[in-house]
Amino acid sequence: MRVLLTIGRIIIMVITNIGLSIIALFSLLVEKDGRTYFWAGSTWSKLCLKVCGIEVRVRGTENIRQHGAYIFVTNHASMFDIPAVMSVLPRVRIMFKKELSYVPFWGWALRWGHHIMVDRSKGSQAMRSIDRAAEAIKSGGSVILFAEGTRTRDGKLLPFKRGAFTLAAKSGVPIVPITINGSFKILPKASLDIRPSPIELLMDKPIDTSHVANREDEIGLMNRVRAIIERNYKEDIV
Repeated sequence: MRVLLTIGRIIIMVITNIGLSIIALFSLLVEKDGRTYFWAGSTWSKLCLKVCGIEVRVRGTENIRQHGAYIFVTNHASMFDIPAVMSVLPRVRIMFKKELSYVPFWGWALRWGHHIMVDRSKGSQAMRSIDRAAEAIKSGGSVILFAEGTRTRDGKLLPFKRGAFTLAAKSGVPIVPITINGSFKILPKASLDIRPSPIELLMDKPIDTSHVANREDEIGLMNRVRAIIERNYKEDIV
């Protein structure tokens, strides 16, 4: 019975993803501000969570200004991390790995839209992505990075990569650590067995980055952010 329910959920998510991705792609032809584009992503995210019976609990929203520019840095444990984040931060730009752009419709919407693709196979391309993200932030936007670079396979926190912290050095805007708790057991990597459970997003206080000037500063900031997320991280929540 649970297998049939999971298949039904996946079919609904795929069909709505295709439809809303097409809307997002067409919106790029007529809108520059991304209003419809981001609406499509947020709507799909909320629908996925509802269809799968997943409640998102948010703590720490009082720590951020509604229209402020931030670099959000978070851990990554499940495919449901992105819908959870997009349901709470509907206009945030996601920095995503190039491989996702090959996914039909959704990947195309990511690639040609307002999110930021990172080609990790080429250092120069990756740095151009950082530069593009810095420009987006300076124009008043916020970005989010999954600092581990990939989903954990065992629920444990992985080493962080420096991209978010290089971006902080270039843009000078605050970093907000976000800890995602409870998502790993819903859908671990390499699994298609959806097990509904709450997800908690814990937003920490913004960290000033105006002092970040070199590689040592970036590494120090990276270690500080990882320590915060590690302290708050729980594989399971009640």
